[in-house]
Order: sequence, then C-alpha cells, then structure tokens
Amino acid sequence: MKKAIILNAGPRKNFNTATLLKEARKGAEAAGAETEFINLFDLNYKGCISCFACKLKGNTTNGLCAYKDELRPVLEKIVASDAVIIGSPVYYSYPTGTFRNLMERMLFAASSYMIDEETGLFLRRLKRRIPTGLIFTMNITKDLYKHVNYHTILGANADSLDNLYGYCEILNSYDTYQFSDYSKYECNMFNEQHKSEVRDAQFPVDMEQAFNLGKRLVEMNLE
Repeated sequence: MKKAIILNAGPRKNFNTATLLKEARKGAEAAGAETEFINLFDLNYKGCISCFACKLKGNTTNGLCAYKDELRPVLEKIVASDAVIIGSPVYYSYPTGTFRNLMERMLFAASSYMIDEETGLFLRRLKRRIPTGLIFTMNITKDLYKHVNYHTILGANADSLDNLYGYCEILNSYDTYQFSDYSKYECNMFNEQHKSEVRDAQFPVDMEQAFNLGKRLVEMNLE
C-alpha cells in the first residue's frame, strides 16, 4: 500500500491551511494510500545546522538528514513515502519559519555538491523520486499575487522540491477568511462581507482542488 505524509506547517489545527490539508488527506486515501497527518508546531526542531554529514565522502544518508531531534522521525517517514503534501499560511510574503526549517532539512540532505562529469547534471542524494505538493493560504487576492512577487517567493520552494524530489505542484488559496469573528479585532482594512463571500464561494472550490491534489499525487508513479 502506498503511503502519503501530510504536514501542517501552520500554527492553527482547524483553520484554512489545516482544512485544506485534511481534504488532501481524504484525496490520498481515496487513491488507496495509507496516510499520516502531522502538525509540525507540536514538534521542537531546528533548520539545517550545517553539520555536512550528508556531504561526507562515503556517507550513506541517501537523502535523510543525519541530525537527530524531534523532526528526524518525520523525515524518515518522508523519504520512505510515496507522496508528501506540506501546507503553510503565508506571513509577510513567506511561509512560516516552521515550514522553512522543514524545507532546509529536506532539501539540503536530498542534494549533493556533485556533478555528473559525463552529463554535467547535478546529482541528487535522494535516490527515490517522491511526488510533493505545497498548499499555501494567504490573505491577499489572486490579482495581487504576482504584483507582490509571491509567485517568485513561493515558487522557489516548489522549484527546489521539483529538482530534488522529482515533482512538485502548488495549490494557492487566496483572500482567505482570517478570523472567526472580525468584530473582535482591529482590522478595518478588511471588508468582512467580502471575506465571507469569498469563503462561501471560493473556499469549497479550493477544498475540492486539495482533494484532487492528494489523489493525483498518490496515483503518480515517478520510479
């Protein structure tokens, strides 16, 4: 049976990012995968510490970060999985620090500093190809997405996963509903009625796309 790992890199366990990830999980299960959902904010871990164990001559890390902390068991599951989906809200142009720490540990260990002398191509340390997906939730509108260069900032994460894990695609959820009750907060830059309308009309579409993403990644065969 195929295995899919679903990782929530956002602090909230029952709001936009988590909701979409849970739909992606349902899609993966519909494709026959055994799934595991992990809230990364529950774990205590760092980003890459530059120990270079994955770059030593003769190392046998095979794409797995050597540093042992609370993230290590998650990384072991990732490199043994058949699909990985990571979700994060976007704060001031970037995914959460928790997301970035995960990505550093995944990407640096999966890469090498070696080039194939015959082809000139960059050699991957990770031997398997694992389909990956990124789900980003954000407060800005779709029209503003490119204007503020989110396509470049967020796309760089997908490019790295595509190069090192073999495949990656992004699902963006725009103009998301930020609070359960807007009346409690100082936020007159937002129109609650507009936010509510987007939540009611667009978010169900985003949920369907998340379901399809999970299903599609599990059904892929990159080997």
